[in-house]
Amino acid sequence: MNLPRASMDASIYTTPKIDCHCHVLDPQGFAYAAEVAYRPAGQETGSAAYFGQVLDAYGVQHALLVGPNSGYGTDNRCLLSAIAASPQRFKGIAVVPNDAPDTYLQELKAQGIVGIAFNFALHGPDHYRNAGPLMARLAALDMFVQVQVEMAQLQTLAPMLLASGAKLLVDHCGRPDVRSDMAGEGFGALLRLADSRRTTVKLSGFAKFSAQDFPFADTHPFTAALLEAFGADHCVWASDWPFLKASKRLDYGPLLQLFGRMVPDEKDRQKILWHTPKRLFGFT
Repeated sequence: MNLPRASMDASIYTTPKIDCHCHVLDPQGFAYAAEVAYRPAGQETGSAAYFGQVLDAYGVQHALLVGPNSGYGTDNRCLLSAIAASPQRFKGIAVVPNDAPDTYLQELKAQGIVGIAFNFALHGPDHYRNAGPLMARLAALDMFVQVQVEMAQLQTLAPMLLASGAKLLVDHCGRPDVRSDMAGEGFGALLRLADSRRTTVKLSGFAKFSAQDFPFADTHPFTAALLEAFGADHCVWASDWPFLKASKRLDYGPLLQLFGRMVPDEKDRQKILWHTPKRLFGFT
């Protein structure tokens, strides 16, 4: 898949945008949880105030903040503080224990949380073996079940996710195995989730599954296949700022421009960047 040169790069900054996967990490304002395995530092961190300036620099109106397992685990104070300070700009995806009760989920929803993250790629499927009831509670509250998977994990997880009845949000193109091309079992399971009409995919996180440097050419066929299967009404864009555990240099602007070249159709770009996330997550 040969991408066009940056002839439309300027327009990507002026069109309305919503960043649908990013993190706020502020260890000075909110100390990390004691039990976390990884503590982001240096350029991996960024406060809500600083991130707001990043969004302003690139003409991004809103962002869906995701509670990071790194640093905070199930401690959502930093996330909730960011949303409370800018409730029109931010909404969130929280991290909770598998036994989180309805009352806690309702409290989170009232504070701008639209879903709960399930990081199968980090914790493994066994960590969530008893999470079916939690997913069902999220479905009843009309909240998202956000999943991060990798390789072929989704092949086994898809039945449980569909059985939950919840709206599904899949991180980072499902992090497929680029070496197995389009025939990979996990990616095939993701494409089949398009039939549910309640699954949305984030076109993001290319550095997490690419075997190449920027512009991650080996990921482009997967992005094209997802857009064809799900359509612009069920795809959103995300930066993954501030690029936790990144093994290579990543920058907000080039990633935004790369998306623009991956999706050359202007109507599709407008849907993915603005109309679809605005509708799904209730930004006003």
